Amino acid sequence: MNRLALLPSQISALIEDICELDVRAFKPGNVSFASPGHGMTATLFLRSAKAVAIPLTRDGATVGERILDSVTATRAAVRCNTNLGIILLLAPMVQAALSHMPATALRSRLEPVLRGLSVDDAERAFAAIRLAAPGGLGESAQHDVRGPASADLGTVMQQAAGRDRIARQYVTGYEDIFGFGVPLAELALCRHADEDWAAVDVFLGLLGQWPDTHIVRKHGLEVAEAVCVEARRIRAKFAATSPEAAMPLLLEFDASLKNRGINPGTSADLTVTVFVAVRLQEALDKIANEPPAELAGGICPPRALAREFHQPLKGVTKWL
Repeated sequence: MNRLALLPSQISALIEDICELDVRAFKPGNVSFASPGHGMTATLFLRSAKAVAIPLTRDGATVGERILDSVTATRAAVRCNTNLGIILLLAPMVQAALSHMPATALRSRLEPVLRGLSVDDAERAFAAIRLAAPGGLGESAQHDVRGPASADLGTVMQQAAGRDRIARQYVTGYEDIFGFGVPLAELALCRHADEDWAAVDVFLGLLGQWPDTHIVRKHGLEVAEAVCVEARRIRAKFAATSPEAAMPLLLEFDASLKNRGINPGTSADLTVTVFVAVRLQEALDKIANEPPAELAGGICPPRALAREFHQPLKGVTKWL
């Protein structure tokens, strides 16, 4: 069986495209073209995506090198933390897509990457987190990022998984991404006319599924649970009518969150990761061996989930 791998340039372009989608989509509480917030604008996120395109996908790098080099490049480009969660989530996924393996399924390719994480990976991740200085970072009795790493990155993430949704992906084989987020994205892409609204749908689904751990760190569990309930209510309206009809609710929710300084950052990071996973899987499917000629007529080709959009999200500007 052939051993498949994507090229760094393919993955870089894909990641930049999804990071643009992230700020085109009007995700309440997050920064977008239509709504800046938390002292940041959409332009900072686009500059950050361009800055990490090469260090995150560099051929031959380790997971830890991808993380630290990408955070370093981000700080040099925008002087603030715009993408730490995205970098932490994407580094193992990029490693899996670049590795020469016979498996086509991205989740299967991730398993050996996550098993092979080292102490050096943890040390570099610690340095990256210190450099990014994320809001709400507390202290830990074990494996505190302010000190030297004493265990491999997988063990470190296992210790943090109960309080951090990003860490949880490392120890569950990205269960929230592949078990919940990707199926949700596939439904959303079928339901909505464009990818931007699909991203809003997925974001609301993720925000309503679990308390956002970035909100928990900064504002407490009770606030995070209340945001969860509100996200479910708005998504129900979003699904029952149309995105345009739900826009007043989205605007009200966005203003309410930003006025209180609440940023559902973890849900946004998971949304980006879900759409990157969808695109990476499609790319891997495309380079897989073609079926034998005698079977080709009975095999459905991979669905083209990736779309290209170059206009701001339809239906937003008339409300602003």
